[in-house]
Amino acid sequence: CTSRNLDFSAQPKFLNMTIDLQTLNKTPDAQRRKTLQGMASILAGMSAPALISAPAWAQDKFPSKPITLIAPWPPGGSSDAVMRAFAESASRALGVSVIVDNRPGAGGTLGATAMVNARPDGYTLTQLPLGVYRLPHMQKMPFDPVKDLTHIACLTGYTFGLVATMDAPFKTLKEMVAYAKANPGKVEYGSTGTGTTPHLAIEEFSQKAGIELNHIPYKGSAELMQAILGGHIRVMSGTTEFAPLVKEGKLRLLATLGRNRTKAFPDIPTVKESGWDTITESPFGIGGPKGMDPAVVRVLHDAFKKTLEDPKVLDTLDRFFQPVIYMGTEEYTRYGARTFEAERATIERLGLAKKS
Repeated sequence: CTSRNLDFSAQPKFLNMTIDLQTLNKTPDAQRRKTLQGMASILAGMSAPALISAPAWAQDKFPSKPITLIAPWPPGGSSDAVMRAFAESASRALGVSVIVDNRPGAGGTLGATAMVNARPDGYTLTQLPLGVYRLPHMQKMPFDPVKDLTHIACLTGYTFGLVATMDAPFKTLKEMVAYAKANPGKVEYGSTGTGTTPHLAIEEFSQKAGIELNHIPYKGSAELMQAILGGHIRVMSGTTEFAPLVKEGKLRLLATLGRNRTKAFPDIPTVKESGWDTITESPFGIGGPKGMDPAVVRVLHDAFKKTLEDPKVLDTLDRFFQPVIYMGTEEYTRYGARTFEAERATIERLGLAKKS
């Protein structure tokens, strides 16, 4: 063994020492054993903090395990397909799996409900559809969308339309209104659930048109599409999962509900163009529980923003005619607060506010 010096000069003063191993080898056994035992005690004391702090350091690295992303709709619909595209792309950006957890029902609010008891560590996230800001005004909900959620990033939005079966006794929105007036209560329409945007958009339209329609709620777009294709309902209000079937001639698009005509169906008028002042647009994004570490929010924001550059994600959005609607964390947070108040006004105007 060559002569080596163990330098403890970086340690506290009482540890400053230099031990010459060759000199140590020449000392009596008892003294040598005593010296080595002392060194062992010092080294053990030095290494203990390192052993304790290593797991804490590992836990501080985010993300270090799979992330759950709640899609508050059943599998198989357009919302599910879009959320899975975002999850797959975000997985690559984050370096960990992002697992989609479908929780359908309650008008798309079960993801926000889950955030109330979720740890704010960034490992449980949810889609935030418009119903999250609306339903608390209609019924008692376990969350407040402004106080109980962290808004991370807005990504896209839905295009809504009113669609009929090919054998329905009307081919345009104006013809449907005339038929409904002549046959009060005989036109049934389906939506993705009570209190969802497709439901309330048609309730507002029917009030302005002076007609009575029977609403049949479904748990999500997959069930809704099965119902109209099976002839159980004549009309549906929903997102553009209907688009391929309209293009194939299996369903008829009566009108879209946005501010402008959709580029996918430039010949189809909006509800407003048809004579009734109803405009419905619905941005959505990703959120988490309240109290999240801003550094974790920033990592998640950057990863999901990056998904909007992914050709596979953009192809999926195009397939369902959903535009890119990006908002950063601060802007999305302001949007959430503003929308919560706007929805209060809409619900009160429609007479659907919860009884206190």
